[in-house]
Amino acid sequence: MSSDNEYRLSFATRSVHAGYDCKANEGSLNPPIYMTSTFAFDNVEQGAGRFAGEQQGHFYSRISNPTQEILEARLADLEEGEAALATASGMGAITATLWTLVGPGDQILVDETLYGCTFSFLEHGLKKFGVDICYADFTDHAEVKAKLTDKTKVVYFESPVNPNMRVIDIEALSVLVKDFSTSITVMVDNTYCTPALQRPLTLGADIVVHSATKYLGGHGDLIAGAVVGDADIIQQIRLFGLKDMTGAVIAPMTVFLILRGIKTLQLRMERHCHNAQRIAEMLEQHPAVDQVFFPGLKNDPWHQVACKQMDGFGGMIALELKGGREAGVRMLNRLKLAKLAVSLGDAETLIQHPASMTHSVYTPAERAEHGITEGLVRISVGLEAAEDIIADLDQALAG
Repeated sequence: MSSDNEYRLSFATRSVHAGYDCKANEGSLNPPIYMTSTFAFDNVEQGAGRFAGEQQGHFYSRISNPTQEILEARLADLEEGEAALATASGMGAITATLWTLVGPGDQILVDETLYGCTFSFLEHGLKKFGVDICYADFTDHAEVKAKLTDKTKVVYFESPVNPNMRVIDIEALSVLVKDFSTSITVMVDNTYCTPALQRPLTLGADIVVHSATKYLGGHGDLIAGAVVGDADIIQQIRLFGLKDMTGAVIAPMTVFLILRGIKTLQLRMERHCHNAQRIAEMLEQHPAVDQVFFPGLKNDPWHQVACKQMDGFGGMIALELKGGREAGVRMLNRLKLAKLAVSLGDAETLIQHPASMTHSVYTPAERAEHGITEGLVRISVGLEAAEDIIADLDQALAG
C-alpha cells in the first residue's frame, strides 16, 4: 500500500486492499470473521473508557466489530469520505441516518421520485412524528430553490432515480443548497452507481447511502446497507440512529460477503455497463417499445448530466411499451432467461414491474404524481452474454 505522499492507488486496487492489512492478521489473505457478540476488557477502567468513547476498541458488536471495521474503512476509501457505517439493510442505513438528522418541525426536501420503501418511511413514518416531507422536481433547480426554507434540514435524492432513470446534477444541486444554507445536509442514495461509477461526496454531497444488497454485494445472497460521510456525523449515526433507534446491526458473515463482492466491483460494473448499453440500443430500435430510459443513449434527456458526473452509465434500464401495462405484463410473463424478480445488481438479469412491485406502496394517485407510470418496466441488466439477454428480450417482446 502506498503512503500518503505517494501516488494514490487505483479504484480497482483499493477495492481489493483498502482497510485491511494481512500482516496484522497472521497473514490471513482474507479478513477474519469475528463471530462474537461482546468483547472482554482487561480491566474496569478499559471497559469504562471504551463505553465513554475515551479509548479506542470494540466492546459490543451492536456498535462495532473488527470485521465490520474493515468493510467500513474500505467503503469510506472508495466513496472518498472520512468514515462509513455498515448496516443490516439499505433501509437501515436510510432510517438510521434520518432519525439522527431530523426532529419534529424540521423539513426534509426530497426529489419527486424515490424508491418505494424510502417513500413509505418518509410519507407514512416520519410524518407521524412531526417531520415535514416536501417534494420537488430536483431536475428543476428553480423549484428546488423555491421550496427551501429555514426549516429544511436535509435534501435527499437518488441519482439515477429508481425506477424512471432521471439523472440529478449532484454538483449543481449541492451548490444551490449550500448557497441557501451550509447547515442543510445533502444526502444521496448512490446504490445504482456505486463508487465505481459515481462519488457524490466529491461533487458536494454530505452523506452517501447504499443498499449494499445490490451491486456492492453483487451476488443476490445478502441484505445490507451503508452510510458514508464525515467522521463526526457517522459516529452520531452509529451511536444514536443505529444503536438506539433502529438496531439495524449487520452480521459479521454478511460483512465478509460484501468484502468479497467489492473485490470484483469494478470488473462487474464494467460488464453491467457494457451489457446495458447494448440492450438499451436494441430496445430503442424495437418496434414494440415506445420509450427507453437509459442515460447512455445520446438522445436521453439526462445524457449530458450523466456524462459529467458518472464514469459509466450503469446497468439499469427502464422502458415503456407501446401497448402499455398489458403489453408489459405479456412481455414479463414470456421471459425465459431473465428472471422476474425485484432487487438489482445481481449476476442474473432481473426484470420487474415497479407499479405493482417495488413501488406498490405508492397509491395510484401518488404514483401518477411522482412520475411512476403503470406501464413502466425496470431491467437490472446482469452479467450474462449480452446477445443472450437480447435474444430473450426480443422473443418476449414478440408475444
